[in-house]
Amino acid sequence: MKVHILDDWFDTLRGLPCFGLLDGHDVTVWTDHVADEAKLADRLQDAEALVLFRERTKVTRSLLERLPNLRLISQRSVYPHVDVPACTDNGVLLCSNMHGGTPSYAAAELTFGLILSAMRQIPQQMASAKAGNWQMGVGKTLRGRTLGLYGYGRIAGAVADYARAFGMNVIWWSSDEGRARATADGQTVAASREAFFAQSDVVSIHVRLKPATRGIVTAADFAAMQPGAVFVNTSRAGLIEPGALLAALNAGRPGMAAIDVFDTEPMSDPSDPLLAHPNLIATPHIGFVTEDEFDLQFTDIFEQVKAYAEGAPIHMINPEVLTSDG
Repeated sequence: MKVHILDDWFDTLRGLPCFGLLDGHDVTVWTDHVADEAKLADRLQDAEALVLFRERTKVTRSLLERLPNLRLISQRSVYPHVDVPACTDNGVLLCSNMHGGTPSYAAAELTFGLILSAMRQIPQQMASAKAGNWQMGVGKTLRGRTLGLYGYGRIAGAVADYARAFGMNVIWWSSDEGRARATADGQTVAASREAFFAQSDVVSIHVRLKPATRGIVTAADFAAMQPGAVFVNTSRAGLIEPGALLAALNAGRPGMAAIDVFDTEPMSDPSDPLLAHPNLIATPHIGFVTEDEFDLQFTDIFEQVKAYAEGAPIHMINPEVLTSDG
């Protein structure tokens, strides 16, 4: 099959063990990002299988209608960026391994790295030292402080393990169902939403973005936080009420934020008021960006391509396409 891989910005995949799963296929790897749909469609005219790099490119109905040869889209995890009904209407099978039970340890590690960086002022202290100014302030020890984890899921569970290893106390908030599971597991659930935000020295959110969770963290939540607290987001920017984080930092509650996600990505404007805020430390959506995580994820993705080519597709999201084709 003619397989096109999008958005491999650093041309990483060809050097990973998983790439061997595509042996025998005609593979094209695109290392840049194309936002213009007409140009993208022109690139992909001969594509029979399209491999997506997380949510870096949206697959819309209008794009699909320009790709007459496309039969398979292979990716991993959730797919809010893919128009599934349009896939079905155009005879394109979407395969996506939802990897139940396996957290992204890479994302959990980055989360804790941001927590440590914010509490110990690591980026600011580094910049001060490199500028010849030596120390620029006084950080905070993690041991004995409280980490509030919003969302009782797999990544949050891994972050909780790291926090306990550093001697932190962990409290939870989540949906009604999530809080019930946490209580049943013997975890400490905050007495109320306001208490959760007020008691936490660090709040880290780990919730999947969907219509019901969009804007779930509000200005009122930030207002309840301590002036010396840190807010961490390595999940999705859309979980935050629009404009609320910037307003909260300007108001001094929380005192600092550490984020890996933005409303607009890639974020390339250094003058953006959130990115440029002195009380924000940020990384460019690298939660899953490690060689190990890529090999794990793309093993799943390339196995889906291989299975489809062999006539036994797996992890099908819209299997009715095969019935209609038949």
